[in-house]
Amino acid sequence: MRKFRLCILRNENDEDHLLWVKACEDCSSEVEYQIIDLTAANWLEVVREAANECSCFLARPPGIRTAFKQLYDERVYIISEMLKLPLYPSPTEIYIYENKRFLYSWLKAIGLPHPTTKVFYSYEEAVHSLDNVAFPIVGKANIGASGSGVRILKNNSDARTYLGKVFSSSGIARRWGPNLDKGGLLTRGFHSLLDPYELKDKLQRYRQVRQDPQKGFVIFQEYIPHSFEWRVVAIGDSYFAHKKLKAGEKASGSLLKEYSNPPLYLLDFVRHIMTSQQFLSQAIDIFEVGPGNLLINEMQCIFGQSDSFQMLVNGRPGRYRFIDNRWAFEEGEFNRNESYNLRIHHILKILGG
Repeated sequence: MRKFRLCILRNENDEDHLLWVKACEDCSSEVEYQIIDLTAANWLEVVREAANECSCFLARPPGIRTAFKQLYDERVYIISEMLKLPLYPSPTEIYIYENKRFLYSWLKAIGLPHPTTKVFYSYEEAVHSLDNVAFPIVGKANIGASGSGVRILKNNSDARTYLGKVFSSSGIARRWGPNLDKGGLLTRGFHSLLDPYELKDKLQRYRQVRQDPQKGFVIFQEYIPHSFEWRVVAIGDSYFAHKKLKAGEKASGSLLKEYSNPPLYLLDFVRHIMTSQQFLSQAIDIFEVGPGNLLINEMQCIFGQSDSFQMLVNGRPGRYRFIDNRWAFEEGEFNRNESYNLRIHHILKILGG
């Protein structure tokens, strides 16, 4: 059996790429791997040296600090567009990851439905826009997962205060401490105290977020009343879906889920996106504002996962695949190791392994 060499493009954080490492080690009979620090000064020389033996470069784009997200995207562009090297996920999936101002422009440009969203770089233009919106509206940070940069602005006064902070010299910070919407704060805190490495990593990330406020532009989005979002995961030909339930004012980051049988038109919607854009790995969060009336809220090529599965159908874990022009359910545990093993199997299928 042929053995493929995969190159993991780590970001600035020490831990982010380790799920790729575990997936490669779990498939050690079929792959070997190399880790390349994409933030290092000699990154290009290392990538060129590895290119002849590397079958695919595995990305783990960052989602904490704006400067490192920009750096990673720039170097992904060099790897994919100039060196013409194979990359997983695809470059566009990486560019729209944790870049909401780009994501919503991209969604609008290709005609995919989403809540009305405006990006303002002018304080005066943003203030003037408030005369023509129906409150509440949503203020979003450009970067930030689990709802950390989402603010529900209930009236004109709230929005003006928010704008004043965003366009000030200090900007506005995302949530940088524990996510209180997740629940189980005492349990999570006790677990971190028992694991000093996890505690150190969390404190480092909190500090990084606190030091990276958003300023100089604002993202305003139409507020969509909802009690849940659909989370649809597509990796290769494997599809999964469940409900992310609302905690407080947001579903993002709550970790509250409902694993009821998803409607197949939801999978059709996401399959169209995946095939038309040649995407490889996505978690798409979707509002359903009426039966079959779907709006894209967020898209992530890399996503967090608190359970070992992403879908239950009649109480059984598994996936859907589109076979012979219809959706077929296959029972099984396909999402172990936060779905990274499934990504490796998809890569091997692409490579012919």
